[in-house]
Amino acid sequence: MLKRQLTLLFALVFTFPLAMAVVGQEAPAKAKEARWEGNIIRSNMDDSTLTVREAGATATTERNIKYDSSTKWVSQYHGDTKINEITRDQVKEGDRVICTGTWDKNMVLHATVISKRLSHSPK
Repeated sequence: MLKRQLTLLFALVFTFPLAMAVVGQEAPAKAKEARWEGNIIRSNMDDSTLTVREAGATATTERNIKYDSSTKWVSQYHGDTKINEITRDQVKEGDRVICTGTWDKNMVLHATVISKRLSHSPK
């Protein structure tokens, strides 16, 4: 009987730390969603990139936005709740956009959504 209890005790002593290590592992951290807003100053359809200058009267900061076939293209009027699905062809230089996605190590935003901002509601 004592031998059985000792065997059980040793089994618990060895398996408990292993179980805690497995339970204590965290899931890989998801990349934080990034956002960049501004006006398109250059568009390159061959490379699937947009260059967007930060919004603001004195803004000079530009960022490259990379898109692919999984990027969702939408448009929305300011202050409106209705979101319209559009195509890549409906976005051009000079348009104001909000891009969301994730930054890579070269500070290029890989866009999951590009939202063309429309200035006035058609009411």
